[in-house]
Amino acid sequence: METESPVNGAELYDKLNVLERDEYDAATCDRLAATIGEIRRLKRERRAVILVHNYQRPEIFEVADFIGDSLELSRKAQQVSDADIIVFCGVHFMAETAKALNPQRTVLLPDLRAGCSLADSVTAEALAERKDELLKLYPDLQVVSYVNCTAEVKALSDVCCTSANAVQVVEALDSEHVLFVPDQNLANYVQSQTAKQIISWDGNCYVHHQITAAEVEKVKHGVPGIKVLAHPECRADVLALADAVLSTSAMVAYAQKSAADKFLVVTECGLSDRLLMEIPNKHFYKACKLCHYMKMITLDGVLDSLRHLRYEIELTEETAAGARRALEKMLSIAV
Repeated sequence: METESPVNGAELYDKLNVLERDEYDAATCDRLAATIGEIRRLKRERRAVILVHNYQRPEIFEVADFIGDSLELSRKAQQVSDADIIVFCGVHFMAETAKALNPQRTVLLPDLRAGCSLADSVTAEALAERKDELLKLYPDLQVVSYVNCTAEVKALSDVCCTSANAVQVVEALDSEHVLFVPDQNLANYVQSQTAKQIISWDGNCYVHHQITAAEVEKVKHGVPGIKVLAHPECRADVLALADAVLSTSAMVAYAQKSAADKFLVVTECGLSDRLLMEIPNKHFYKACKLCHYMKMITLDGVLDSLRHLRYEIELTEETAAGARRALEKMLSIAV
């Protein structure tokens, strides 16, 4: 891995100042810079790679080897040949995905409380029961699981998908009937893009589900010419107001390439922080909803994780193999 340049408090203050938040004053940035330096030192010593999801705190981006969405990060981990340890700055199911795809490496999650309301909405037991019921009605049924679910649920699925490739994955299946778990909003979006019959699970991401069309309309009317980028985990009436429906990584690419300079980013607020820091000459407005699970990951927690090698993600061989099969089938269909 490449050696990173040192960071000092003044440089960090200048970088975070674009966010215009009082919590990043000079004294705080000095403290954060010291912690970042120690994390980088330990990262080299431990031969670790740090993967950071788009929804993380802005200071966490400073220790990242890679920033992206959950599957993008897990694929990056597979490509790093000189790392023994993966520290995943995200939520629990993401760290499990990294472990399934990297079974020989130690995968650490800095805070075990970092769960996910969407992943919690479906259990392997409930999925197995529902799948058996539906197979009696639709013998050709296949189960597509959004990556935002547990490894046990992935292991019971025929294939996984991401928000970016869900339509492509469904279209590639040799089945007309698909049980899509666990996000109902994403399932509804996929149904609007395919002639296949999508049977959705009754789950949602609380962050995206609480964003309303009225909030989006208010910003559109108040900021003429603004481009609305919405995540497909949002409600259908919110998606109907969007200029583009995109995954988080696709939102970054869209904003970088677009001639527009004003965007409403309709997803978790952490992505807007990343965009403001990386594209300071453009304006990003927030449909400001925070994921309190994502924000449980802190710099101090990352440092503690590296110091004490906690908390390690472990999967049974059977679960890891099943989840890996579903993930690898997805990768064979779509990027």
